[in-house]
Amino acid sequence: MKMVQAMTSSVLTLVSMIFLYESLLASATPTYNVVSLGARGDGKTDSSKAFLSAWDGACGSAYPATIYVPRGRYLIASKTIFVGDTCKNPAITVHIDGTLVAPSDYNVLGNSLNWIVFENVNGVSIYGGTLDAQGTALWACKASGKNCPAGATTLEFSNSNNVIVSGLTSLNSQMFHIVINSCNNVKLQGVKVSAARNSPNTDGIHVAGSSGVTILSSKIATGDDCISVGPGTTNLWIESIASGPGHGIRIGNLGKDSQESGMQNVPVKTVTFTGTQNGLRIKTWAKPSNGFVRGVLFQHGTMVIVQNPVIIDQNYCPGNTNCPNQVSGVKISNVTYQDIHGTSATEVAVNFACSTFFINKVLFCLRKEKKKAAQASFVNAKGTCFGTVQPTSCM
Repeated sequence: MKMVQAMTSSVLTLVSMIFLYESLLASATPTYNVVSLGARGDGKTDSSKAFLSAWDGACGSAYPATIYVPRGRYLIASKTIFVGDTCKNPAITVHIDGTLVAPSDYNVLGNSLNWIVFENVNGVSIYGGTLDAQGTALWACKASGKNCPAGATTLEFSNSNNVIVSGLTSLNSQMFHIVINSCNNVKLQGVKVSAARNSPNTDGIHVAGSSGVTILSSKIATGDDCISVGPGTTNLWIESIASGPGHGIRIGNLGKDSQESGMQNVPVKTVTFTGTQNGLRIKTWAKPSNGFVRGVLFQHGTMVIVQNPVIIDQNYCPGNTNCPNQVSGVKISNVTYQDIHGTSATEVAVNFACSTFFINKVLFCLRKEKKKAAQASFVNAKGTCFGTVQPTSCM
Protein backbone atom coordinates (compact mmCIF):
# COMPACT_ATOMS: atom_id res chain seq x y z
CA MET A 1 0.00 0.00 0.00
CA LYS A 2 2.79 2.38 0.93
CA MET A 3 4.54 1.51 -2.36
CA VAL A 4 1.38 2.34 -4.35
CA GLN A 5 1.04 5.64 -2.51
CA ALA A 6 4.68 6.46 -3.20
CA MET A 7 4.28 5.68 -6.90
CA THR A 8 1.11 7.79 -7.07
CA SER A 9 2.91 10.65 -5.37
CA SER A 10 5.79 10.39 -7.86
CA VAL A 11 3.38 10.46 -10.81
CA LEU A 12 1.60 13.49 -9.41
CA THR A 13 4.94 15.22 -8.86
CA LEU A 14 5.95 14.51 -12.48
CA VAL A 15 2.63 15.82 -13.80
CA SER A 16 3.03 18.94 -11.67
CA MET A 17 6.53 19.49 -13.03
CA ILE A 18 5.35 19.11 -16.62
CA PHE A 19 2.48 21.53 -15.98
CA LEU A 20 4.85 24.02 -14.38
CA TYR A 21 7.27 23.71 -17.30
CA GLU A 22 4.51 24.30 -19.84
CA SER A 23 3.26 27.28 -17.86
CA LEU A 24 6.73 28.79 -17.71
CA LEU A 25 7.21 28.17 -21.42
CA ALA A 26 3.88 29.79 -22.22
CA SER A 27 4.72 32.82 -20.12
CA ALA A 28 8.11 33.05 -21.83
CA THR A 29 6.49 32.99 -25.30
CA PRO A 30 5.47 36.61 -25.80
CA THR A 31 2.52 37.83 -27.87
CA TYR A 32 2.64 41.25 -29.50
CA ASN A 33 -0.88 42.56 -30.07
CA VAL A 34 -0.78 45.30 -32.70
CA VAL A 35 -3.72 47.10 -31.05
CA SER A 36 -1.76 47.34 -27.81
CA LEU A 37 1.01 48.95 -29.83
CA GLY A 38 -1.22 51.62 -31.37
CA ALA A 39 -2.99 50.00 -34.32
CA ARG A 40 -6.65 50.88 -34.85
CA GLY A 41 -9.07 48.61 -36.69
CA ASP A 42 -11.15 51.42 -38.18
CA GLY A 43 -9.78 51.10 -41.74
CA LYS A 44 -8.75 54.77 -41.69
CA THR A 45 -5.87 55.16 -39.23
CA ASP A 46 -2.43 54.20 -40.55
CA SER A 47 -1.34 51.23 -38.45
CA SER A 48 1.93 50.40 -40.19
CA LYS A 49 4.11 51.69 -37.32
CA ALA A 50 2.31 49.43 -34.87
CA PHE A 51 2.91 46.42 -37.10
CA LEU A 52 6.59 47.27 -37.41
CA SER A 53 6.84 47.72 -33.63
CA ALA A 54 5.32 44.25 -33.17
CA TRP A 55 7.86 42.86 -35.62
CA ASP A 56 10.77 44.49 -33.78
CA GLY A 57 9.54 43.04 -30.50
CA ALA A 58 9.16 39.52 -31.92
CA CYS A 59 12.59 39.69 -33.55
CA GLY A 60 14.18 40.69 -30.27
CA SER A 61 12.57 37.89 -28.29
CA ALA A 62 14.70 35.02 -27.03
CA TYR A 63 11.70 32.72 -27.35
CA PRO A 64 9.24 31.88 -30.15
CA ALA A 65 6.94 34.88 -30.49
CA THR A 66 3.50 35.67 -31.87
CA ILE A 67 2.27 38.83 -33.57
CA TYR A 68 -1.50 39.02 -33.15
CA VAL A 69 -3.89 41.04 -35.34
CA PRO A 70 -7.42 41.10 -33.84
CA ARG A 71 -10.62 41.50 -35.84
CA GLY A 72 -11.00 44.82 -37.63
CA ARG A 73 -9.69 46.61 -40.72
CA TYR A 74 -6.16 47.94 -40.36
CA LEU A 75 -4.86 50.49 -42.86
CA ILE A 76 -1.28 49.87 -43.98
CA ALA A 77 -0.84 53.16 -45.79
CA SER A 78 2.57 52.71 -47.41
CA LYS A 79 5.02 50.08 -48.57
CA THR A 80 5.93 48.14 -45.44
CA ILE A 81 8.98 45.88 -45.21
CA PHE A 82 9.57 43.40 -42.42
CA VAL A 83 13.33 42.88 -42.47
CA GLY A 84 15.01 39.84 -40.97
CA ASP A 85 18.67 40.87 -41.31
CA THR A 86 19.04 41.53 -37.59
CA CYS A 87 16.25 39.24 -36.44
CA LYS A 88 17.62 36.38 -34.34
CA ASN A 89 14.27 34.70 -33.67
CA PRO A 90 13.71 31.77 -36.08
CA ALA A 91 10.13 31.14 -34.92
CA ILE A 92 7.76 34.08 -35.42
CA THR A 93 4.06 33.42 -35.92
CA VAL A 94 1.76 36.08 -37.36
CA HIS A 95 -1.83 35.26 -36.37
CA ILE A 96 -4.32 37.41 -38.26
CA ASP A 97 -8.02 37.52 -37.41
CA GLY A 98 -8.59 40.85 -39.12
CA THR A 99 -8.03 42.49 -42.52
CA LEU A 100 -5.09 44.57 -43.69
CA VAL A 101 -6.24 47.30 -46.07
CA ALA A 102 -4.27 49.25 -48.68
CA PRO A 103 -4.98 52.91 -49.48
CA SER A 104 -7.99 53.43 -51.73
CA ASP A 105 -5.95 55.89 -53.86
CA TYR A 106 -3.88 53.63 -56.12
CA ASN A 107 -1.30 56.38 -56.70
CA VAL A 108 -0.03 55.96 -53.12
CA LEU A 109 1.35 52.48 -53.84
CA GLY A 110 1.17 52.44 -57.62
CA ASN A 111 4.89 52.96 -58.26
CA SER A 112 6.26 51.23 -55.15
CA LEU A 113 6.34 47.71 -56.72
CA ASN A 114 5.21 46.11 -53.44
CA TRP A 115 2.80 46.69 -50.59
CA ILE A 116 3.84 44.19 -47.87
CA VAL A 117 7.28 42.57 -48.00
CA PHE A 118 9.11 40.03 -45.83
CA GLU A 119 12.81 40.26 -46.68
CA ASN A 120 15.62 38.00 -45.48
CA VAL A 121 13.43 36.35 -42.86
CA ASN A 122 13.70 32.83 -41.46
CA GLY A 123 11.02 30.76 -39.73
CA VAL A 124 8.03 33.07 -40.27
CA SER A 125 4.51 31.58 -40.26
CA ILE A 126 1.35 33.49 -41.22
CA TYR A 127 -2.03 32.05 -40.27
CA GLY A 128 -5.40 33.36 -41.40
CA GLY A 129 -6.34 36.90 -42.23
CA THR A 130 -7.21 38.92 -45.32
CA LEU A 131 -5.15 41.33 -47.40
CA ASP A 132 -7.37 43.78 -49.29
CA ALA A 133 -5.33 45.79 -51.80
CA GLN A 134 -8.38 47.66 -53.19
CA GLY A 135 -7.06 47.45 -56.74
CA THR A 136 -10.30 47.92 -58.68
CA ALA A 137 -9.72 51.62 -59.36
CA LEU A 138 -6.29 50.90 -60.86
CA TRP A 139 -7.75 48.18 -63.09
CA ALA A 140 -10.30 50.71 -64.37
CA CYS A 141 -7.52 53.22 -65.04
CA LYS A 142 -5.59 50.66 -67.09
CA ALA A 143 -8.73 49.67 -69.02
CA SER A 144 -9.34 53.31 -69.96
CA GLY A 145 -5.98 53.58 -71.71
CA LYS A 146 -4.78 56.37 -69.45
CA ASN A 147 -1.22 56.69 -68.20
CA CYS A 148 -1.46 54.63 -65.02
CA PRO A 149 1.11 53.31 -62.54
CA ALA A 150 2.06 49.64 -62.82
CA GLY A 151 0.67 48.80 -59.40
CA ALA A 152 2.03 46.98 -56.36
CA THR A 153 2.35 43.30 -55.54
CA THR A 154 0.29 42.62 -52.41
CA LEU A 155 2.61 40.22 -50.53
CA GLU A 156 6.20 39.23 -51.33
CA PHE A 157 8.71 36.99 -49.61
CA SER A 158 12.24 37.70 -50.81
CA ASN A 159 15.48 35.87 -49.95
CA SER A 160 13.73 34.05 -47.12
CA ASN A 161 13.71 30.51 -45.71
CA ASN A 162 11.33 28.20 -43.83
CA VAL A 163 8.13 30.13 -44.41
CA ILE A 164 4.52 28.98 -43.93
CA VAL A 165 1.41 30.80 -45.18
CA SER A 166 -1.85 29.09 -44.24
CA GLY A 167 -5.46 30.19 -44.59
CA LEU A 168 -4.62 33.63 -45.98
CA THR A 169 -7.00 35.47 -48.35
CA SER A 170 -5.77 38.03 -50.89
CA LEU A 171 -8.38 40.34 -52.44
CA ASN A 172 -8.21 42.67 -55.43
CA SER A 173 -4.47 43.06 -55.75
CA GLN A 174 -3.19 45.96 -57.83
CA MET A 175 -0.75 43.61 -59.54
CA PHE A 176 0.53 40.16 -58.42
CA HIS A 177 -1.12 38.80 -55.27
CA ILE A 178 1.65 36.66 -53.71
CA VAL A 179 5.27 36.46 -54.89
CA ILE A 180 7.91 33.98 -53.68
CA ASN A 181 11.28 35.24 -54.90
CA SER A 182 14.67 33.65 -54.16
CA CYS A 183 13.38 31.63 -51.23
CA ASN A 184 13.85 28.11 -49.86
CA ASN A 185 11.41 25.82 -48.09
CA VAL A 186 8.12 27.71 -48.41
CA LYS A 187 4.67 26.18 -47.88
CA LEU A 188 1.44 27.86 -49.02
CA GLN A 189 -1.69 26.01 -47.95
CA GLY A 190 -5.37 26.88 -47.95
CA VAL A 191 -4.70 30.19 -49.67
CA LYS A 192 -7.58 32.01 -51.38
CA VAL A 193 -7.01 34.56 -54.13
CA SER A 194 -9.87 36.64 -55.51
CA ALA A 195 -9.86 39.27 -58.26
CA ALA A 196 -12.07 40.02 -61.26
CA ARG A 197 -11.71 38.21 -64.56
CA ASN A 198 -10.69 41.47 -66.25
CA SER A 199 -8.07 42.51 -63.67
CA PRO A 200 -4.75 42.92 -65.53
CA ASN A 201 -1.43 41.42 -64.34
CA THR A 202 -2.95 40.04 -61.16
CA ASP A 203 -1.15 36.68 -61.06
CA GLY A 204 -2.37 34.70 -58.06
CA ILE A 205 0.89 33.11 -56.89
CA HIS A 206 4.21 33.72 -58.64
CA VAL A 207 7.34 31.68 -57.85
CA ALA A 208 10.79 32.56 -59.20
CA GLY A 209 14.37 31.69 -58.29
CA SER A 210 13.18 29.49 -55.43
CA SER A 211 13.53 25.88 -54.30
CA GLY A 212 11.41 23.63 -52.12
CA VAL A 213 8.15 25.57 -52.53
CA THR A 214 4.83 23.75 -51.96
CA ILE A 215 1.40 25.11 -52.94
CA LEU A 216 -1.51 23.05 -51.61
CA SER A 217 -5.30 23.08 -51.38
CA SER A 218 -5.84 26.63 -52.66
CA LYS A 219 -8.54 28.44 -54.65
CA ILE A 220 -7.45 31.07 -57.14
CA ALA A 221 -9.73 33.34 -59.16
CA THR A 222 -8.03 36.21 -60.94
CA GLY A 223 -7.45 38.02 -64.23
CA ASP A 224 -4.05 36.59 -65.12
CA ASP A 225 -2.11 33.40 -64.37
CA CYS A 226 -3.50 31.57 -61.37
CA ILE A 227 -0.01 30.24 -60.66
CA SER A 228 3.04 31.39 -62.62
CA VAL A 229 6.47 29.80 -62.41
CA GLY A 230 9.50 31.85 -63.38
CA PRO A 231 13.20 31.20 -64.10
CA GLY A 232 15.39 29.53 -61.49
CA THR A 233 12.60 27.54 -59.83
CA THR A 234 13.35 23.96 -58.77
CA ASN A 235 11.53 21.37 -56.69
CA LEU A 236 8.16 23.11 -56.78
CA TRP A 237 5.14 20.99 -55.76
CA ILE A 238 1.62 22.11 -56.77
CA GLU A 239 -1.40 20.03 -55.68
CA SER A 240 -5.15 20.33 -55.13
CA ILE A 241 -5.70 23.68 -56.83
CA ALA A 242 -9.04 25.11 -58.04
CA SER A 243 -8.45 27.72 -60.74
CA GLY A 244 -10.90 30.03 -62.43
CA PRO A 245 -11.37 32.55 -63.73
CA GLY A 246 -7.83 33.26 -64.85
CA HIS A 247 -5.15 32.12 -67.27
CA GLY A 248 -4.45 28.76 -65.66
CA ILE A 249 -1.09 27.45 -64.48
CA ARG A 250 1.82 28.79 -66.47
CA ILE A 251 5.32 27.36 -66.38
CA GLY A 252 7.92 29.39 -68.15
CA ASN A 253 8.05 32.84 -69.63
CA LEU A 254 11.64 31.79 -70.18
CA GLY A 255 13.82 33.19 -72.92
CA LYS A 256 13.20 36.88 -72.39
CA ASP A 257 16.90 37.15 -71.54
CA SER A 258 19.61 35.19 -73.31
CA GLN A 259 21.28 34.21 -70.03
CA GLU A 260 18.93 32.98 -67.33
CA SER A 261 18.39 30.06 -65.00
CA GLY A 262 16.17 27.20 -66.07
CA MET A 263 13.49 25.39 -64.09
CA GLN A 264 13.08 21.74 -63.22
CA ASN A 265 11.30 19.16 -61.10
CA VAL A 266 7.76 20.60 -61.00
CA PRO A 267 4.91 18.17 -60.26
CA VAL A 268 1.42 19.62 -60.78
CA LYS A 269 -1.26 17.27 -59.42
CA THR A 270 -5.03 17.23 -58.94
CA VAL A 271 -5.93 20.60 -60.43
CA THR A 272 -9.29 21.83 -61.74
CA PHE A 273 -9.69 24.67 -64.23
CA THR A 274 -13.12 26.24 -64.70
CA GLY A 275 -13.69 28.72 -67.51
CA THR A 276 -10.02 29.70 -67.71
CA GLN A 277 -8.14 30.98 -70.76
CA ASN A 278 -5.53 28.23 -70.41
CA GLY A 279 -5.20 25.08 -68.39
CA LEU A 280 -1.69 23.63 -68.27
CA ARG A 281 0.67 25.93 -70.13
CA ILE A 282 4.39 26.10 -70.83
CA LYS A 283 5.49 29.38 -72.41
CA THR A 284 8.83 30.59 -73.77
CA TRP A 285 9.93 33.62 -75.77
CA ALA A 286 10.89 33.16 -79.41
CA LYS A 287 14.48 34.26 -78.76
CA PRO A 288 17.88 32.63 -78.23
CA SER A 289 18.38 31.53 -74.62
CA ASN A 290 20.29 29.12 -72.44
CA GLY A 291 17.19 28.49 -70.32
CA PHE A 292 15.47 25.12 -69.99
CA VAL A 293 12.35 23.40 -68.66
CA ARG A 294 12.65 19.76 -67.62
CA GLY A 295 11.12 17.23 -65.29
CA VAL A 296 7.52 18.52 -65.30
CA LEU A 297 4.61 16.24 -64.40
CA PHE A 298 1.00 17.25 -65.08
CA GLN A 299 -1.22 14.64 -63.42
CA HIS A 300 -4.95 14.38 -62.67
CA GLY A 301 -6.13 17.60 -64.32
CA THR A 302 -9.79 18.44 -64.93
CA MET A 303 -10.80 21.00 -67.56
CA VAL A 304 -14.26 22.60 -67.50
CA ILE A 305 -14.83 24.59 -70.71
CA VAL A 306 -11.22 25.80 -70.95
CA GLN A 307 -10.09 27.67 -74.08
CA ASN A 308 -6.62 26.11 -74.29
CA PRO A 309 -6.62 23.05 -72.03
CA VAL A 310 -3.08 21.86 -72.86
CA ILE A 311 -0.67 24.24 -74.55
CA ILE A 312 3.03 24.68 -75.15
CA ASP A 313 3.86 27.99 -76.82
CA GLN A 314 7.48 28.62 -77.77
CA ASN A 315 6.62 31.47 -80.12
CA TYR A 316 5.72 34.07 -77.50
CA CYS A 317 6.54 37.52 -78.87
CA PRO A 318 4.33 40.27 -77.42
CA GLY A 319 3.85 43.20 -79.74
CA ASN A 320 6.01 41.44 -82.35
CA THR A 321 9.02 43.42 -81.15
CA ASN A 322 12.59 42.18 -80.65
CA CYS A 323 11.72 38.59 -81.51
CA PRO A 324 9.83 38.17 -84.82
CA ASN A 325 11.01 35.30 -87.00
CA GLN A 326 13.31 33.94 -84.29
CA VAL A 327 13.37 30.49 -82.74
CA SER A 328 13.17 29.83 -79.02
CA GLY A 329 16.44 28.58 -77.56
CA VAL A 330 14.71 27.18 -74.45
CA LYS A 331 14.93 23.39 -74.37
CA ILE A 332 11.84 21.64 -73.01
CA SER A 333 12.28 17.99 -72.07
CA ASN A 334 10.88 15.18 -69.94
CA VAL A 335 7.37 16.58 -69.63
CA THR A 336 4.61 14.14 -68.73
CA TYR A 337 0.83 14.57 -69.06
CA GLN A 338 -1.17 11.89 -67.27
CA ASP A 339 -4.93 11.68 -66.73
CA ILE A 340 -5.81 15.08 -68.15
CA HIS A 341 -9.51 15.16 -69.03
CA GLY A 342 -12.54 17.41 -69.39
CA THR A 343 -14.03 19.82 -71.92
CA SER A 344 -12.44 22.31 -74.29
CA ALA A 345 -14.11 25.58 -75.29
CA THR A 346 -12.22 25.55 -78.62
CA GLU A 347 -11.65 23.00 -81.38
CA VAL A 348 -7.95 22.57 -80.59
CA ALA A 349 -7.72 21.05 -77.13
CA VAL A 350 -4.02 20.16 -77.30
CA ASN A 351 -1.63 22.62 -78.94
CA PHE A 352 2.13 22.16 -78.99
CA ALA A 353 3.89 24.93 -80.94
CA CYS A 354 7.49 24.11 -80.16
CA SER A 355 11.12 24.37 -81.03
CA THR A 356 12.93 21.03 -81.19
CA PHE A 357 12.47 19.26 -77.87
CA PHE A 358 11.48 15.93 -76.40
CA ILE A 359 8.33 15.11 -74.44
CA ASN A 360 7.47 11.65 -73.11
CA LYS A 361 4.70 9.74 -71.36
CA VAL A 362 1.78 11.76 -72.68
CA LEU A 363 -1.76 10.70 -71.87
CA PHE A 364 -4.68 12.88 -72.95
CA CYS A 365 -8.39 12.41 -72.59
CA LEU A 366 -10.10 15.60 -73.72
CA ARG A 367 -13.31 16.28 -75.57
CA LYS A 368 -14.87 19.32 -77.19
CA GLU A 369 -17.83 20.93 -75.44
CA LYS A 370 -21.14 19.45 -76.66
CA LYS A 371 -19.35 16.14 -77.20
CA LYS A 372 -17.83 17.17 -80.53
CA ALA A 373 -14.45 15.73 -81.41
CA ALA A 374 -11.54 17.84 -80.25
CA GLN A 375 -8.36 18.30 -82.27
CA ALA A 376 -4.67 18.24 -81.46
CA SER A 377 -1.87 20.26 -83.05
CA PHE A 378 1.79 19.20 -82.74
CA VAL A 379 4.67 21.18 -84.27
CA ASN A 380 8.27 20.02 -83.63
CA ALA A 381 7.11 17.77 -80.81
CA LYS A 382 8.67 14.38 -80.17
CA GLY A 383 7.58 11.84 -77.62
CA THR A 384 5.31 8.93 -76.76
CA CYS A 385 1.58 8.49 -76.26
CA PHE A 386 -0.02 5.47 -74.64
CA GLY A 387 -3.27 4.43 -72.99
CA THR A 388 -6.59 6.03 -73.93
CA VAL A 389 -5.75 9.18 -75.85
CA GLN A 390 -8.29 11.65 -77.21
CA PRO A 391 -7.67 13.48 -79.55
CA THR A 392 -6.06 10.52 -81.31
CA SER A 393 -3.49 12.37 -83.44
CA CYS A 394 -0.50 12.30 -81.17
CA MET A 395 3.02 13.35 -82.27
